[in-house]
Amino acid sequence: MAVERVADAPLTAPKTPNASPLRVAVATDYAQQALDTLALNLHGTKTLTGDIRSTPTAELLSVGSLSEGDAALVIGGPPCTPFSKSGFWLAEKRESRDPNASLLEEYVRVVAQARPEAFVLENVQALTYKTHRAHLDRLLAALTELGYNPRWKVLLAADYGVPQLRRRVFIVGRRDGKAFKFPEPTHSGPSETTTKWDRTKLPHVTAAEAFKGLNASSEDGELVEGKFGELAAEIPAGYNYLWHTPRYGGRNEFEWRTRYWTFLLRLSPDKPSSTLQAQPGPYVGPFHWENLPNEQGALRARRLRIPELLRLMTFPDDFHLFGGRADVQRQLGNAVPMELGKAVVRALSLQLGYLEPQTDAEEVLTHEARQRVLVA
Repeated sequence: MAVERVADAPLTAPKTPNASPLRVAVATDYAQQALDTLALNLHGTKTLTGDIRSTPTAELLSVGSLSEGDAALVIGGPPCTPFSKSGFWLAEKRESRDPNASLLEEYVRVVAQARPEAFVLENVQALTYKTHRAHLDRLLAALTELGYNPRWKVLLAADYGVPQLRRRVFIVGRRDGKAFKFPEPTHSGPSETTTKWDRTKLPHVTAAEAFKGLNASSEDGELVEGKFGELAAEIPAGYNYLWHTPRYGGRNEFEWRTRYWTFLLRLSPDKPSSTLQAQPGPYVGPFHWENLPNEQGALRARRLRIPELLRLMTFPDDFHLFGGRADVQRQLGNAVPMELGKAVVRALSLQLGYLEPQTDAEEVLTHEARQRVLVA
């Protein structure tokens, strides 16, 4: 989606509205709604709708009034469906035979032909797994051949102030061949795979902290009804369907570990959220920890409201999204949390010389900062 591929402007909190080292020169996406959302929030941004496989790089550059070598950055997130764990029920995905995996090659093509000063590529962590490692190795080899010396790292969004335990791989390279240094985490805390953490850093932001002061109005269809509605309401905060197995205190309804972790998952107010999904089924969480009465007076779990989703993705409260509830969920679930994206692009901007670190740790713009970004 276009939202997860926009270089944030402003990167810091400048004193003037236009004081940013980067602006989006052109954005492209297959989904028109994603570009409509971009236009709602970054007025005047030029966009090009279409399949990247049939979109010439020269056309992107032309729409953005750029020539080869002009772009400061190419920022992109080739659709992660081929590598997502949520698609592993399909044999072609388990065996890494999804034809859409070729979109990584299209990303390389854009970098090769646009020749930006640097690039940032984001994808799901599963791209680094053994099943898909051949795709990652080919990608890194191709980018290395272009002279960009790519560096990759799996980042946990919660480690950068995002109230979400979302892991994504970032691949960053520079045209001058200098190695990119990933930003140091600012926060630390427990996660699904971590029992020890750096207590000298700020603690992870919890869901309750993220929702503090938020007065989100109820939304149509927010209550979890149907076959599992009553079961969902009985699950305590922080638990999922496993509550209703013999090992916990609920009903004996399910076998141990026979469902996805997010099935009937409730948020814990004292922890960051689990990863928000782009296309959740009716019983896929995380759901809010509170129950509300339905029309019959029976308590039901409720889905997260759009303002709450924005908070968990660290988007501004006044960020506007185009489309209905399902469209909004898809766009946010596919997006890069804003604070995580800012951390990576800020580090790259510092290393490229577009920002200067000050003695008080505040970053200011350099006079040489150019305002050109190609979003692919």
